[in-house]
Amino acid sequence: MKKIDENVFEVGRFDIKEKFKIRESDSNKGDYGYVGIMGGCIEYSGAVKLANLSCCALKSGAGVVRLIIPKTIATSVAPYLLEQTIFTIDDEDSKMKFNENEIKNSLNKIKALAIGMGWNRSTEYEKILEYILFNYEIPVVIDADGLNTLANMNLEILNKTKCKIILTPHLKEFERLGKISLEGIKENSINIAKEFAKKYNVILLLKGPTTIVTDGNTIYLVKRGCPGMATAGSGDVLSGILVGLLGYNKADILTVATGAYLNGLAGEIAQDKYTDISQMAHDTIECIPEAIKKIRD
Repeated sequence: MKKIDENVFEVGRFDIKEKFKIRESDSNKGDYGYVGIMGGCIEYSGAVKLANLSCCALKSGAGVVRLIIPKTIATSVAPYLLEQTIFTIDDEDSKMKFNENEIKNSLNKIKALAIGMGWNRSTEYEKILEYILFNYEIPVVIDADGLNTLANMNLEILNKTKCKIILTPHLKEFERLGKISLEGIKENSINIAKEFAKKYNVILLLKGPTTIVTDGNTIYLVKRGCPGMATAGSGDVLSGILVGLLGYNKADILTVATGAYLNGLAGEIAQDKYTDISQMAHDTIECIPEAIKKIRD
């Protein structure tokens, strides 16, 4: 791994190759993890988006993907799913309500969870998030409206959780989450990201032209990606990739950096095919297998 500074390294494909080992002929889907994706509401049902998220997780290697969504939007999402499974949660105005038994059942066998994509806003989400953080010992990727939900809570909860927390904000989300000015983040992004991760005992993936991944001690820089990825849904693709990788890899900083690298490389391949103007998020998903081949090569 290329050393940039003290505890700062640039990630290359040889550094992450071990995350994509050739699979044994007698392995089965259980060996590669049941993973969950919890999100969606009527305003942002994004049936195709949610399907894309779950597809990302499968293409990244998860054994089984369970899409956990409000009951109201199930009929709009189901037609876009093939290999994925659905678990529905009772809702009010299409927003999930906290129900302990339903949450327990939705997370049965789940080895890793991504939460918050397409959620919108609701105080019920704070109850759901708090319950999961206090009661499960699984890696949890918090993104999008999951981050907005967390920003309204006392962040000290992150130091009390049983879960391994992975936060994936872009700069504006990090500004809201950390109550830090955007200008301040831009001026000293590496140190601020490191301090935040250390303070709250999380793995922080700060999206940008160079993605910063840190656990508060080590910092990995991922210089993969392209202008074509500046399109709706690209962040969701990353969340799907991350939870897919966490289904069968250790929840450590290198696995998170691997997700960022795979996402960026797949995006570059997609841009070559579709141009920086026409590229869409699902084009990146299409190119995940080719990116894995390149990493393995």
